[in-house]
Amino acid sequence: MSRKKNFTMVYSMLLGASICLPIVGANVAIGEDAPEEKPSIKAVMKACFKGPLVKKVVAGKASDDEKKELHAMLVAMSETKPPRGSDESWQKLNKALRDASEKMLDGDAAAANLLNKAANCKACHSEHKPK
Repeated sequence: MSRKKNFTMVYSMLLGASICLPIVGANVAIGEDAPEEKPSIKAVMKACFKGPLVKKVVAGKASDDEKKELHAMLVAMSETKPPRGSDESWQKLNKALRDASEKMLDGDAAAANLLNKAANCKACHSEHKPK
């Protein structure tokens, strides 16, 4: 082969590799090792409180998977910074929700009542909901 053909072939291979490697790397980063994004407070409110999740769990009509989903979302919400209000109040209110949902997972009969009491919208919204 001539020198020009060798150069063209090597150049084409390098160009192809430079295009393919970032794509392959992006697919690996998207795989199972990618960290999960925590749901926002707004997403938790929509799914759990405005949506049927808390009501289903309190009524005893939720599956084990739904109970686990509720608990995971409440834990994620408790790990966020409140939009306003004190961190101490935020942690206290979220701890009650987390503890009640954890007891629900453990099969505690009184957990539904605890969760219903802890899911008091006004208690949290009066201090923490942005205006």
